[in-house]
Amino acid sequence: MFQIDRRILTHFDFLIPILVLPIITLSYYLIAEASGMLANKQIVYYAVGCFAFFMFFIIPIKKIEWVIPFFYWVTIILLISVDFFGIAKLGARRWLEIPFVHFTIQPSEIFKPAFILMLAYLIKHNPPDEKGYGWKSFFKLSFYIVLPFILVAKEPDLGTAMILLLLGYGTLFVIGVHKKIWITLAILIGISSPLLYNGLHDYQKQRIADFVSEKPSYHVKQSIIAIGSGGLTGKERSEATQTHYKFLPIATSDFIFAYTVERLGFWGALGLILCYAFLVMHLLSLNFILKEDYFARVITSGISLLIFFYMSINIAMTIGLAPVVGVPLPFYSYGGSSFITFFALFGILENLLAFRFDPTYRSIKYSL
Repeated sequence: MFQIDRRILTHFDFLIPILVLPIITLSYYLIAEASGMLANKQIVYYAVGCFAFFMFFIIPIKKIEWVIPFFYWVTIILLISVDFFGIAKLGARRWLEIPFVHFTIQPSEIFKPAFILMLAYLIKHNPPDEKGYGWKSFFKLSFYIVLPFILVAKEPDLGTAMILLLLGYGTLFVIGVHKKIWITLAILIGISSPLLYNGLHDYQKQRIADFVSEKPSYHVKQSIIAIGSGGLTGKERSEATQTHYKFLPIATSDFIFAYTVERLGFWGALGLILCYAFLVMHLLSLNFILKEDYFARVITSGISLLIFFYMSINIAMTIGLAPVVGVPLPFYSYGGSSFITFFALFGILENLLAFRFDPTYRSIKYSL
């Protein structure tokens, strides 16, 4: 007879699904209101995401951690192959077609779990000292961060590339790096910023120009109109003209936050942001529980930072405080790649939390 060890349930973090469920529910409500066809597809993505969560939850991550470097380099090869065999859409070559079935995959999405796992693997086997990482260890870890940044930025997908860069160095900041290194890097980036700007593609420079200009681009202008028209409590569906008359572009994906404010107003937007804020703070608070387990700390820090960067950039973009980039709201925007990626990451995290009583890891002490 199949039995579940009670310790799994006592160590499982139920607060994570409690905080995520309202976000998913509200997302589906708005997507279904905008398009029944998209809502049906989104249900399929939910099912695949739940399956990914279950698969990663039952895999003994720490017992097979030797696979992680192999997983990382396979995804790096996929990123490299995009340059040779990738499919171009909307001027960007970011997808690979699976032979015979005519489905496409986006290696940059598959790479995110591999990236966080690789950082966890490296930091576990080379933890920082009391003062944080020095230059030697920092350069070694930077190689694994900068390499995918270059490959993804070349597609071009500067938005995802910047998130990977921020995610990597943000995680190192949480784990610990000597402060002199951060000061030196800040000075170098400031000095080299003109050269970095000249290296951008023309359309990326145009987005920056639109951002700093007095008049926003058409997309941002329509987004701001939708947000402003929502008021405190929002509009009825029949009165949400920006979305349902197609003035607001990509209303169920990149600009779904503007759609949310148009329908639910300031209070609805505030509730959504608070759900994200509580989720990020809860994930970061796990660092105090997993004090000596650097592997789990990197996973939870990586997921929390990834959610924070996605949320911050997407919302800032819709209100004109950041250049327009194709960055979705986590498990809220329509689409499957980001949703499945996050649920796979949550499966890994819950595995590390729920099975931390495993006698294989008794040498690790937890402060409960």
